Amino acid sequence: MRGDGRSRWAIVPITCLLATGWPTTAALSAQETIELPGEDRRLDADFEEVFRVGTLTGEEWEQFGNVRTVAFDAAGRLHIFDRQGWAAGRIVVVDTEGALVHSVGRKGEGPGEFQGADQMAVFPDGRVVVAELGRRSFHVFDLHGDPVGTVKMGGDPGSAILEPIVAQPGADALITVSTGGLGAFTAQWSHESGRPAPATSRAVERIMLAGMGAVKDTVAVGWLPPVDSVFLGRMPNGFEFKRPRLRTFAPRLYWGVLPDGRVAFSDSTTYTVKIAEAGAGIVRILTRPVRPEPVTAGVIRGEKRRRLAELEEGAEPGEDLKEDRERIEELKFFTEIPVIRRLAVTLDGDIWVMRRGEEPIGDGSIDVVAADGRYLGSFPAGAMEMPAAFGPGGLVAFIETDDLDVETVVVKRLVVRGGVR
Repeated sequence: MRGDGRSRWAIVPITCLLATGWPTTAALSAQETIELPGEDRRLDADFEEVFRVGTLTGEEWEQFGNVRTVAFDAAGRLHIFDRQGWAAGRIVVVDTEGALVHSVGRKGEGPGEFQGADQMAVFPDGRVVVAELGRRSFHVFDLHGDPVGTVKMGGDPGSAILEPIVAQPGADALITVSTGGLGAFTAQWSHESGRPAPATSRAVERIMLAGMGAVKDTVAVGWLPPVDSVFLGRMPNGFEFKRPRLRTFAPRLYWGVLPDGRVAFSDSTTYTVKIAEAGAGIVRILTRPVRPEPVTAGVIRGEKRRRLAELEEGAEPGEDLKEDRERIEELKFFTEIPVIRRLAVTLDGDIWVMRRGEEPIGDGSIDVVAADGRYLGSFPAGAMEMPAAFGPGGLVAFIETDDLDVETVVVKRLVVRGGVR
């Protein structure tokens, strides 16, 4: 490990190594830019498995089919949102040893019931919010899983939340991002030339749940790369159906919510993490001198070969793959391969940034950065996966799938070796 003269090896809980303070709002009245060091400082991870839930031979409640989201509360209880099986549309809550505490919600039309749960958010105090698009409602539950109210989404009835929701600590509010038109179908006459201007941004949004109807405002505006319209089909009457889609390798919007309610996000091909707060916008920018890779003709050929090989490997005997091959050959590509592949925020307020690996879509090192701009170190590529959720006291959760597609949620305690205290 390369240090600054004060570096030393130690075995400490991650909550001690990565503890951070947070400056006051007054100290951040002006936007500041902090450049992180260019050379990695190595971190190594030790894991102690705490428990695992999810098995075909276990209790009925833990026979998961499609775990969409997992989230800890401040007491270390894990909330598991499963879209299939016994727990379809419910949240299962387990304690710090993996024992069932209770479930949240059920199918129905009464209080605390829904026809189809779409997203889940968990507040530090254990309250749970379930978003149901069908009835455009947010269902709110207390820490015991009992329903306490319903808040209407409001807004355009034709719109839908397709992105995750995350509870904003210290407020009765959620954080999400707008889709920027992605995922929405469009229909128009084939001879029409007048079309709405394409979106060029995606908003980081706050949804306030006070009152009978949710109120939405914009925390920050993220960049949306150029979007192509993918032709889906044409009706006999001349109507064309299209869906917007980002080009291959185009940068996504990665984000997470800090313990003080601010939002850390990345929206470009460069190593840039922006921190924004409601009412002030972007207040801090963290950069690192890691350059994105240009998308060359060789990169394009390689990515098409990879996708074709993946298509062939997953095909059924005799399956007609002609249209799938054509779609791969017609792919459009962005000009650069983004540096950042994922971003997550811990309950202690640190930002984990996964960089791309050697291959264009490969996972690389994971940087750990304090929100105040201190670079704490990096886990080498392949040393660990990005956790699905972070809990208190170094708890992390992973979602594993076996060869039979059985999903298991594994909770471990993470201890870090290395770094600068």
